[in-house]
Amino acid sequence: MDMDNIEVSVVIPVYNCEKYIAAALSSVKEQKTKWECIIIDDCSTDGTAGLIEPFLEDTRFRYVRNESNMGVAAGRNLGVSLAQGRYVAFLDGDDYWTADKLEKQYRLMEDKQAVISSTGRELMDEDGSLSGRIIGIPEIISYKKLLRSNVLNTSGVMVRRDVILRYPMSQDHLHEDYITWLMILREYDSAYGINEPLLKYRVVKGSKSSDKLKSAKMTYGVYRYMGYSRLRALYYFCFYAVHGVLKYM
Repeated sequence: MDMDNIEVSVVIPVYNCEKYIAAALSSVKEQKTKWECIIIDDCSTDGTAGLIEPFLEDTRFRYVRNESNMGVAAGRNLGVSLAQGRYVAFLDGDDYWTADKLEKQYRLMEDKQAVISSTGRELMDEDGSLSGRIIGIPEIISYKKLLRSNVLNTSGVMVRRDVILRYPMSQDHLHEDYITWLMILREYDSAYGINEPLLKYRVVKGSKSSDKLKSAKMTYGVYRYMGYSRLRALYYFCFYAVHGVLKYM
């Protein structure tokens, strides 16, 4: 594979994803851009590795297995460090994309000279049944707008590699991705959105996002981590709470 021609590096952290990983990787293989895909296996104990193996016949896929469990933030950071593309797109092992996702997003990034972007998403049940429930995204997202609601879903995000290298993910006990997006938009003017459900997002029981009380506490923790006072953090949390209710109505 000619690394000089890679437009987008796809980073997929996986852990015990045997039920879903084939769908995720198949959706990457359908993409029309010049891509590579870096799979970071965080010591899966199920059949995930065996299901990944057939995809490795395509040299655009690269597989790395961690020697010990590192967590999702460190896994994504490792993938970014190995990436060769101008842009990095993240995909979780239980989600998948429509075939035109990367192509549309790459064109947007180039046209707007954007640093970061994301897409709309359609929710699906744990068994993969599409629900028809669409969560949209604004066309332009400022830092202030992002503070009020994290509209940048990680499996829909594409970000310039040189930028994400300067803002690696951390704080797995909070929303590690949200912290990174906020840090990026605190430096740059805005993010861009494609308001189409190019991401199919699986709602899995027991995930961080599915436990609403835990997720709420983590979001408040994000505001505190970003340096806001308790009062200011509560102010932004109120916007988050209202948006969270409206999002799923």
